[in-house]
Amino acid sequence: MSRRTDNRHRVATICREATGLPHRTCLGWAEAGLITRSRPVPEPGGEAQRAFESLLVAALADGLREHDRRDGALLGFTAAGPDGAGLALTLHPAMADRVLSEVLPRLDEHYGGLRGVPGLRIAATGCNWALTQLRDRATVTLVHPDPDWRPKLPEHGDGLTQLWRRHRHRLHPVEAAELRGRVGTGGDAGSVAAQDWLNSRMLRRPGLLGAAGAVHGPANVYTHGGGDVVVEWCCGVERDELERRLRRSGLAERPGQIAERLRDQPWFPGEIALGGAFVTLRRRPCHVSYATARRADGC
Repeated sequence: MSRRTDNRHRVATICREATGLPHRTCLGWAEAGLITRSRPVPEPGGEAQRAFESLLVAALADGLREHDRRDGALLGFTAAGPDGAGLALTLHPAMADRVLSEVLPRLDEHYGGLRGVPGLRIAATGCNWALTQLRDRATVTLVHPDPDWRPKLPEHGDGLTQLWRRHRHRLHPVEAAELRGRVGTGGDAGSVAAQDWLNSRMLRRPGLLGAAGAVHGPANVYTHGGGDVVVEWCCGVERDELERRLRRSGLAERPGQIAERLRDQPWFPGEIALGGAFVTLRRRPCHVSYATARRADGC
């Protein structure tokens, strides 16, 4: 085997571990130059696509917080790959309906505020389902293992206005304000852009996230107000090993348009920083009560 072929196989192996896709698929991308040693996972097509994927991560991380994750699918997906200019995500069958219920935008009439991803709309595309951002037309395709699957879409009620149903072809004013307010007049556009890069890359690496939840359900992903992402788990992969795998997959590889900052130097072990944004990895002791109940799982 030539050195070039060997390098392509190494890149494909990293890609397979990160995305959950077959090795032959990743090898084809390596041979076509779509992925490289420094960027072994395909990147989003542009700023709008990154921002949309970032909003999906924030909605799912907080919406699924403390919810039982199945088979390490911390964000509800088992595989990720490019789909034209967008992204295709393979749903975990036991979490598919829950994923949709968290990302579809709805207005809370009792307490105020918007839940879900502002501007997101859903449409059937053959056997799959497309999530589209109205403002910028960014797209994520949801693929279910069962081609006959139809989502159990949430109904009106409980003081929630389902904006994805009531405003199918235009933004609700609250959605428009939410999108404008991502940076705001006093916001830091550089930090938002950097967090979009990190979040989007996390969404595209479900295989690596799955290592944190592979032993049992209490692995967790959450944000602090939709900003930084925290991955928290108790058993299985060591924190340093997961950090090594994520860095090897190109998670913190700095794009040319993201300025380097002092904050890019980690402040503590398990922090992965990029342009003032960051992902935090936390491995905590297993709860005694849970460990007793799941002794057979090796906790």
